[in-house]
Amino acid sequence: MNQNKLETISNLFEGKEIRSIWDNEKEEYYFSVVDVIAVLTNANIPRNYWSDLKRKLKEEGSQLHENIVQLKMVAHDGKMRTTDTLDTKGILRLIESIPSPKAEPFKLWLANLGSERIDEVFDPEIAIKRAVNYYRKRGHDDKWIEARLKGILNRNQLTDTWKNGGISKDYEYGILTNEIYKEWSGMTASEYKTFKGIRKESLRDNMSDIEIILTDLGEVATRELAKEYNPYGLEQNKVIAQMGGNVSKIAKDNLEQKLGKSIISNQNNLNYKYLEENKLENKN
Repeated sequence: MNQNKLETISNLFEGKEIRSIWDNEKEEYYFSVVDVIAVLTNANIPRNYWSDLKRKLKEEGSQLHENIVQLKMVAHDGKMRTTDTLDTKGILRLIESIPSPKAEPFKLWLANLGSERIDEVFDPEIAIKRAVNYYRKRGHDDKWIEARLKGILNRNQLTDTWKNGGISKDYEYGILTNEIYKEWSGMTASEYKTFKGIRKESLRDNMSDIEIILTDLGEVATRELAKEYNPYGLEQNKVIAQMGGNVSKIAKDNLEQKLGKSIISNQNNLNYKYLEENKLENKN
């Protein structure tokens, strides 16, 4: 795990620092509970406030108590100390449990977010428009957006094909996806994200046009090969995924030979940077 100062999250808390740890394997942040409480309450001793709230949540049978993860973080005195943390979902649930005026803006935001998602259930076009507007604000043109949305459809068609081929577990989809990536890029999806300096962000949203094309090509090729050879189970599908990834590799190698340079870039589309301070081990 990596301990960070995550500025994008801290800014939501009036610019005050919220200690966080990034779990590379789970691709999830864990935030210091007492830091959040210190910002959102007037408690003189946030740790005592959290102790009382934690006891209350446990008595009420709240599952939030069960999701607490104890990790070592750098304390204000510079020493490593064990502290209670929660992931993003847990922190948002915690905020809902805090009776403080400072927490009200977050509760209102969560309510609006929930309302938006319910509206999208009745009218899915709303979600599509939201995605298009998001990509436009990030500076992408409509041609890029069209290709990105088409890539999402292609991805869904691939996972449906895998499902028909006996793939049912999330980790199996991840393994097959990594087989495609490794074959043409030499990296797993997680390694690719690390190479580009991103974490929870979408890998494809931070790819160049050529990288996206190669990613889509590998997945479309895998889908068509799976339809032709009808593999069943993880091992057979891994072979097909490697074949599909190899189609992209041939295209990549051919283009790189003509360009005389690598087309795999470590650049991303982020307007912020992650500041890693220490590498820590999970001490659950």
